[in-house]
Amino acid sequence: MSLSNTTRRVSLFLLLIGLLAAWVWWATRTKPVEVAVTAVEKGTVEKTVANTRAGTVKACRRAKLSPSAGGQIAALPVREGESVKRGQLLLELWNKDLTAQLALTKQEATSAAATARARCIEADQARRESDRLQKLLARKLVSEEQLDRAVSSANAGDAACEAAQASAAVSQARVGVTEATLEKTRLIAPFDGVIAEINGELNEYVTPSPIGIPTPPAIDLIANHCFYLTAPIDEVDVAGISIGQTARVTLDAFGERRFRGSVRRIADYVLDVEKQARTVDVEVEFVDPADIEHLLAGYSADVEIILDVRKDTLRIPTEAVMDGDSVYVFVADQGLIERRQVKTGTANWDHTEIIEGLDEGDLVVTSVDREGLADGVDARREAAPAK
Repeated sequence: MSLSNTTRRVSLFLLLIGLLAAWVWWATRTKPVEVAVTAVEKGTVEKTVANTRAGTVKACRRAKLSPSAGGQIAALPVREGESVKRGQLLLELWNKDLTAQLALTKQEATSAAATARARCIEADQARRESDRLQKLLARKLVSEEQLDRAVSSANAGDAACEAAQASAAVSQARVGVTEATLEKTRLIAPFDGVIAEINGELNEYVTPSPIGIPTPPAIDLIANHCFYLTAPIDEVDVAGISIGQTARVTLDAFGERRFRGSVRRIADYVLDVEKQARTVDVEVEFVDPADIEHLLAGYSADVEIILDVRKDTLRIPTEAVMDGDSVYVFVADQGLIERRQVKTGTANWDHTEIIEGLDEGDLVVTSVDREGLADGVDARREAAPAK
């Protein structure tokens, strides 16, 4: 075998060894971690609190009405969904006996009033006669006995007038009692609204609810021109809430649409419901009157109350913050990950304010749960998804 052939074989062998070593290095090397990043920017950061359970849209006025007396439904001039005015008749029980009784008591009151007027006219006549005899006695034209009889008659007439007037007042009061009894058989709308529900039909019998046993109302009346939201807020968060603070309301029925609101009331006590966090009910009113047209009582809702607003401040996505005081920064020119301590300020679910530790334009890692991510590891920027 020639020397040249041996050299050639050795060179080929060494080349194969080199290629194998290169392949092993390439296959076993630490691959850069692919990360999603966001640039530190300036913007608005709001500190907010939200409800712990779904809130409820309620009407400012809602009355579940039932007659205070039992009886048979004789008139039901309204239907579900109908708008009614204050003072309008909603339901009436059979009450012909009370109507007749009212007519009788009114006649009795009229008669008693006429009798009182007659007695008072007679008393006035007797008093004038007494005064006339008093003057005649001074001229010795009548006896004292005649005057005494006239004075007594006048006094008796005054007493009869007072008694008749008192009797007329009693008769008039009896009219009021009968009217009040008759009123128990009628349901009158206490405010403008819409009939939400009717429990009863003509000729059916209704009975008042026994004490401690609620029964469905005969008519459920809702004022559909005013609504508000009540939502439970965790007792830990409610301390920062005050009347008049701005709120954003979202309703399941309207998707992502947000309604403007304002805190109008904070409950004076904490709700302690079994197996649930202790909460305080907070009421929020809707600011834009145009929103009222689209609302229905009973809608489920969520509220976000704004406690503080920081404008034109450095901010990053809240998901990038770890343990409240550190972030991963992607150093693009070196292809490395650097863990950096930061000082944060106002924060919400979307953004966190950065006070110290980052500069505008720095790239922070938002995919902090990515496997292999650590301080000093090689990394590369995740490709943006195709639009």
